[in-house]
Amino acid sequence: MAEKRDIIIIGGGPGGYLAAMRAAQLKKTVTLIERDRIGGTCINYGCIPTKYLLHQTKVLKEVGGTKTLEGPVGEVRMNWAKVQQGRQAVVDQLVKGIVFLLEKGKVEILKAPARLRAPRSVVARTAEGERVFEADKIIVAAGSRAADLPFLRVDGRTVVTSTEVLELSEVPKSLLVIGAGAIGLEMGSIYRRLGTDVTVLEILPQILPGSDKEAVTRLERALKKQGLKIFTEMRIDEAVVADGAVTLKGACVKTHAPFEFRAEKALLSAGRKPNTADLFDGEPFLDMDRGFIKVDASLQTSVPGIYAVGDVIGGKLLAHKAYYDAIVAVENASGMIRTVDYAALPAAVFTEPEFASVGLTQEEAAAKGIKVKSGVFPLQASGRAMTMEATDGLVKVLADEADKVIGAHVVAPGASDLIPVLTMAVAKGMTLKELDSIIYIHPTLSETIGEAALKANGEALHILNS
Repeated sequence: MAEKRDIIIIGGGPGGYLAAMRAAQLKKTVTLIERDRIGGTCINYGCIPTKYLLHQTKVLKEVGGTKTLEGPVGEVRMNWAKVQQGRQAVVDQLVKGIVFLLEKGKVEILKAPARLRAPRSVVARTAEGERVFEADKIIVAAGSRAADLPFLRVDGRTVVTSTEVLELSEVPKSLLVIGAGAIGLEMGSIYRRLGTDVTVLEILPQILPGSDKEAVTRLERALKKQGLKIFTEMRIDEAVVADGAVTLKGACVKTHAPFEFRAEKALLSAGRKPNTADLFDGEPFLDMDRGFIKVDASLQTSVPGIYAVGDVIGGKLLAHKAYYDAIVAVENASGMIRTVDYAALPAAVFTEPEFASVGLTQEEAAAKGIKVKSGVFPLQASGRAMTMEATDGLVKVLADEADKVIGAHVVAPGASDLIPVLTMAVAKGMTLKELDSIIYIHPTLSETIGEAALKANGEALHILNS
């Protein structure tokens, strides 16, 4: 006999567990079904462990690169085993905290594969046997996984994804990174700081495809100074895995010149695919697009009462987008009326310097026929950046003819912490004058936001306006 619930949630990643927390607040009976660990890829294998490794290796880099220190700095080494232990300890603590909150909210957590059997039915296959649930509402938050290439399959040893590359027992001497997106650049930065020879190959004309060209050009220059070998417009045609190494062959899209690279390991970071292949217990009955679930503005699928959130619906595959989706979906499933609006959805890449952006790029604005005002303030003119010896970056603010802020792009230390002010500006339709009218603390990198806003109208005070 089917067990009755108000809401069934499939997937325990960011969208899933936050949906469960919000549903519990709304006094719903909730079962959260996750086949792996609560927290999903983000907490266990992505966002959190990556940032831990970025922090640890950044400390090593800063110690080795500080000119004012004396003593045997060259003898400082990274204890990789301890780093790996620390990474897992942080992950375990966060997962434990999430589970604690879910249990306090009386959310039933079920570890099992789950499938949609019918518009109101979910089947979970546990070690004890099959459990069938009937629910008023269902929320699918199954997440995504790394995509393979036709000619290169992940083996978890020589060819790895963002999951296995976090857990390597030894630091490789060389690494080929396929794809210059956030994952590729972050993992490439981590291993380069550890002494690995890192080569990044991207098929499109720029790193972080789709991002503001001026900003990512500045970022690419900084990363190359750090020793990353970055090549764009590189089409890989053949891969050979043999003798404990990977060889990639292909040609440059622009010049047609052939290339061949070889390394101990290859990181496949050229996109992700939704976890929907095993979602249905029978024939799929939701409208799909290349494996992604189609939803409307309320995040409801083609079947009333079934909602989908996060990576499984496509768009930008970001944990904070999944958080946002989760709240919208649960509240709609509970009788409220909300719609999603991604116009002010920020994104960040945690390299050094970091890259963060929100709203339109200059290229997107031009394509829409918007006459763009662009204000760029370089970090070379920032007193705070000079004290940090981190002047390779910029803050760029875009506005339309009415001076309304429509986009912003930051290359700077802590760019992810600077972008919320600019996200608010885009979300609330603030003007350049309103953005400049904020009193920013001196000396901070945040002052560059106001200066960039002034520069868009030729009124900057700390750089020339010509």
